[in-house]
Amino acid sequence: MQAGRARKTLRGGLAVLALGALLLTAAYAAAGETKKYNRLQHEKSPYLLQHAGNPVHWYPWGEAAFQAARAEGKPVFLSIGYSTCHWCHVMEKESFENEEVAALLNERFISIKVDREELPAVDQLYMSVVQAMTGRGGWPMTVVMTPGRVPFFGGTYFPAAELKRLLAALGEGWEKEPDRIAATGRQVMAYLQASEPPAAGSPVLDETVLRKFYRTLKGRYDPAHGGFGVRPKFPPATELRMLLRIARRTGDEEALAMVETTLAAMARGGVYDQLGGGFHRYSTDRVWRIPHFEKMLYTQALLVPAYLEAAQATGNKVYLQVARGVLDYVLEHLTSPEGGFYSAEDADSEGQEGAFYVWTYEALRQALNARELEQAARLYGISPEGSLAADGERSHIFYLPDDVPWPARDEPDARALRARLLAERDKRPRPFKDDKIVTAWNGLMLGAFARGYQVLGEARYLEAARRAARFIETNLDAGGSLKRRYRAGEARHPATLDDHAYLIQGLIDLYEAGFDERWIAWARRLQARQDALFSDAEGGGYYFSQADDLLLVRRKNFTDGARPSANGVAALNGLRLYNLTFEEGYRERAREIFVAAAGEMVRSPQAHGQLLIALDFALDRSKEIAVVGRSGKKDAILAMLGARFLPNKVLAYRPGDAATDLPILKDKYSGEGETTVYVCEDNVCKYPTGDPDKILELVDARKTFSLEPAATER
Repeated sequence: MQAGRARKTLRGGLAVLALGALLLTAAYAAAGETKKYNRLQHEKSPYLLQHAGNPVHWYPWGEAAFQAARAEGKPVFLSIGYSTCHWCHVMEKESFENEEVAALLNERFISIKVDREELPAVDQLYMSVVQAMTGRGGWPMTVVMTPGRVPFFGGTYFPAAELKRLLAALGEGWEKEPDRIAATGRQVMAYLQASEPPAAGSPVLDETVLRKFYRTLKGRYDPAHGGFGVRPKFPPATELRMLLRIARRTGDEEALAMVETTLAAMARGGVYDQLGGGFHRYSTDRVWRIPHFEKMLYTQALLVPAYLEAAQATGNKVYLQVARGVLDYVLEHLTSPEGGFYSAEDADSEGQEGAFYVWTYEALRQALNARELEQAARLYGISPEGSLAADGERSHIFYLPDDVPWPARDEPDARALRARLLAERDKRPRPFKDDKIVTAWNGLMLGAFARGYQVLGEARYLEAARRAARFIETNLDAGGSLKRRYRAGEARHPATLDDHAYLIQGLIDLYEAGFDERWIAWARRLQARQDALFSDAEGGGYYFSQADDLLLVRRKNFTDGARPSANGVAALNGLRLYNLTFEEGYRERAREIFVAAAGEMVRSPQAHGQLLIALDFALDRSKEIAVVGRSGKKDAILAMLGARFLPNKVLAYRPGDAATDLPILKDKYSGEGETTVYVCEDNVCKYPTGDPDKILELVDARKTFSLEPAATER
């Protein structure tokens, strides 16, 4: 309630300020007495380097910029974006390369440019203010603040003409209306420091919140085209994975249908690159056909587990083909020679969004003979009319029409056609690649490769996960202090909560794929550091950032965004580490997260899918599965378990009586040299067995519940 009132007051106060400022006339002050230049030329961030040639005297985020603002008595103009952002490119060309805009910025402001992917805590903090001020957010983000880092204006993209008027008015307001700016700053700080009052007793987290999650998503579900809401549609990986868990424990066919319809629609649509594999960031339309063309590493990393789990739950091999297509795309285009994973490929090429991916009918006629063109028309829905207009021409985005069965893509003629079209497309200039390596996203992706190996059994996926882990260990965790980003030989910026939590998750996944205990040992060291750096000892859960004098406040977030909640991932990590080690501290940390987030989870469960995945693990009869023995049956047993949808389990293995540091494997031996499986719940084990049917019976045991609301919910 306090935060809501502060947000409403802030938005109203800012509207008055912005309106008044825009009515002021510009009167420019003399140029600063010290020589200025664009300091971004010294940076390694691809996004900052894109702006290194601007006539704006940019600073990177840091004390030097705010010291200059204090010394010169100027407000700070903060611009936040990322290298593969289409509208960031537009604003750069229109505004930051414009000499008149640059002159205004250089004369009246100290200008700071931030790569949101390198400094996510800065982005989160100021985005929350912009959303409170305007009711919306996005990138590029524009914030004007005092030298003390307190915002008094916020927005997103501004065309050059509007930006010039705005800068002149804000500069005038800074000089002539300091009291109004100070009042707005006080409102901002009240909003940032406001917190929801504690609930009268912590809500009980049980299957009730899972039922509410299901009902809420069902109300927003698009039965015709899958997904939730109308448009734009982002791939809802976390929500789908939670629905799979609900379907598993309730037997509900509608929950499973929501997952299958959505995954199939995305895989058949233009949001999936039908030629080259991999998913674009989101669909601009309801039917998943016309994407926003960025390809983000994290999008691939989140969708691979969703498709793999759907394949495990349904036996539908189409989902395996999609997951394989995503993994292969990442191997080919987003993997560095040293093994780390690059961040993204741009939406734009040749100055146009989607130019690399779309085809005119005439281009297809020139690339294909008559038979191939007819085949392409049938397979990919191509027609002379096209599917979108681009620069006056009708262009086409490939998708699979409803009457084309998925297996038709893999018939010999279709594979040859795809190779022909791909070779032709590869002659075009490829979109810009953001080649920085972000620890958090690499943790997600190496985990996806590890899971891909478990289900698909292809050794190259396991090796990709191992190489990425070794890369991070060598380049980003040297000296026992994890860094956020690596590029061009430089590891920089303190790691955030998601860097730790996502990497720990990936290392647990990697252990469960290859059973090298070094990865669990590293995960445990990272967990200890995460606890020391981010824990909220009083309120529970974890702050997103380390203590930092340049941040106005430390934020703690439990909701999912484009990526799953780091607190939700941390909760599941704690439960998994407990089941591997039986150290109560891990489970207690997870419980503390649940208590801290309980009120939010009950109010809006649909926004907390990752925490619900962790909660489902805690509420179910989660399994500790220990496989012991060297016999040939071991491979068959592990493959059998990999094909099974068993989300609420940990898996450990040791060959025979080999030494181990993992408590889950202690005192567990193979019977007469045969591979033996121990299935346990909270360290209480069933009778060990090597019989595949008995193993499946034991691992499939679960705690079921009904989706019918209880009497107290009606």
